[in-house]
Amino acid sequence: MSAVIVLDVGKTVSKLSLWSPDGDILARETRANERVSSNGRATLDVDGISEWLIFTLKKFAPLAEVAHIIPVAHGAGLVVVKSGRHVIPPFDYEVPIPDDVRRGYAAERDPFEITGSPFLADGLNAGAQLYWAVQENDAVLDDATIMPWAQYWAWFLSGEMRSEGTSLGCHTDLWAPMERDFSPMAKRLGWEQRFAPVAFAGEPIGQLRGDLAHRTGLSPNAVIHCGLHDSNAALVAAMGFPQFAEDEMSIVSTGTWFVTMRRPEKSADLPALSDERDCLVNVDAWNRPVPSARFMGGREIERLVAPDAQRVDRRQDQARLMDAVPDVMRSGAQLMPCFAPGFGPYSKRSGHWISKPGTADARGATISLYAALMTNTCLDLVASTGPVLVEGRFAGAEVFVRGLASLRGDDQVFVSSAQNDVSFGALRLIYPDLEPQGVLERVEPLPEDLGKYASGWESRLAEAEYDTEGR
Repeated sequence: MSAVIVLDVGKTVSKLSLWSPDGDILARETRANERVSSNGRATLDVDGISEWLIFTLKKFAPLAEVAHIIPVAHGAGLVVVKSGRHVIPPFDYEVPIPDDVRRGYAAERDPFEITGSPFLADGLNAGAQLYWAVQENDAVLDDATIMPWAQYWAWFLSGEMRSEGTSLGCHTDLWAPMERDFSPMAKRLGWEQRFAPVAFAGEPIGQLRGDLAHRTGLSPNAVIHCGLHDSNAALVAAMGFPQFAEDEMSIVSTGTWFVTMRRPEKSADLPALSDERDCLVNVDAWNRPVPSARFMGGREIERLVAPDAQRVDRRQDQARLMDAVPDVMRSGAQLMPCFAPGFGPYSKRSGHWISKPGTADARGATISLYAALMTNTCLDLVASTGPVLVEGRFAGAEVFVRGLASLRGDDQVFVSSAQNDVSFGALRLIYPDLEPQGVLERVEPLPEDLGKYASGWESRLAEAEYDTEGR
């Protein structure tokens, strides 16, 4: 039986999955990513992921005849390759960039109206990482090729170098979404000519390297595809549902980041976005602009639940968390943003509790409602008016998704029983007619009316803004 392997290199976890052409998942392995040091700077673990990938490909080889491999990866990562090896591994995007470098970069970058990229904290603008590397060594790009993180893995597997639109268009400062071309800064600084040629995300770019075929037992005829940015792969997955194939819709991809992407009914129908609130213009797999907003939801949730050693998405805990909601509502317990400073629509606020509950379940329910309120804010920022699909890890957090359904009013909120994640989206680029093997589940709102709770949260935010401005 022929099969497809999807490599999904997330920020915190790497995943390798084996799929049948019919959309059945045959095997799946994961690896927690480590932060490593290169020249005194934290970088992504290229070598560790490489070793794990080869080991896991070898495990998959006896299970099916692998015909295709396609990589998916998070944004804000670039790799500089020279003479067949990486001379600059991708920076860990949470490493602060020195102030003098950041000031110099600020003078070079293009306006938000051109790139759709806000000026983000740390190294979240991949262009800032590149600028930093060049400031340290102005010859580092000589005779070198730059590739986004997903396409690095396509090169690792095939030996063929490519770039790709969803990766370049992911708040990098390097792409102009409306022009479907490199940004003026990328051209002015000579970076455009150093990037590998741009290809379509699903495009076959080569075959598995002979040495990797020998080491893993996979066929050397396995086709390697260009690959794409992970949140945009989730959008491709959502489009597999007939209900979302054509019309206006939004998707909320949940993981370390909660990324809200709205696919307008008409590509020209873009709302006015605020670069001060972590809004951006992503690019879909067909190079169309996608208004987006996000916050570091998974990271915030993990920090908030850590003292209780709890998970708000664990299936066996859902009934208890739901039972805690009425007490949370009565007590007025709330969380005010944010707990990942520098990120999200309230990036400059300092997160804190209001009437912190005394039990772990009530705290978990409050954290889930906070995630719903923040996600609702992101949907409003991108002017979402149609149905919403929540996918990813926190789609199983009942208080969160039901709270979001309560807040969205007439906009239907869905989760799916199908294997409908970023890996399935990558699979659909190879088999575009593939539909998810499952059904959409309409999320029922909470029994409790969230109107007063939400308005109280918004009033506190408005008062805090007024107090800050009034001082």
